[in-house]
Amino acid sequence: MEMWVLWIIVGMVLAIAELVTGTFYLLVLGVGAFAAALVAWAGGNALIQAFAGGAVAIGGAWFVHHWHEAHRKADEGRANFLDRGQPVVLEQWANESAGLARVKYRGTSWDARVSGAIKPVPGSTLYIDAQEGQTLVVVEAPPR
Repeated sequence: MEMWVLWIIVGMVLAIAELVTGTFYLLVLGVGAFAAALVAWAGGNALIQAFAGGAVAIGGAWFVHHWHEAHRKADEGRANFLDRGQPVVLEQWANESAGLARVKYRGTSWDARVSGAIKPVPGSTLYIDAQEGQTLVVVEAPPR
């Protein structure tokens, strides 16, 4: 079997697999395989085929990554956060000047960052707005 046919088969498999994921990364790998097939069809050796396919795939992955970053909504992480809007109780300040506190949520203590200029007293009810790693971001009023 000709090498260019194998590259086309690999490209088709990657393009079909992309239909399952929907991220476009497998699609650019498939396009890289099609570029390698074109080089193979033109008579290039295996090293040039691999270089052409790899260059197209890396360039395409870079483009897709930057496109995703540019089109990400600023509030995307908060909209899908299931605990958003849930009430917590301020237990104590860990560092009041930095806005770091301990809050009670789901029967345990959590690290929290109080967002905004508010300085509630221990025992106050706050609301979860987001999560940054293992730290909850809390606000004074329930988020919309």
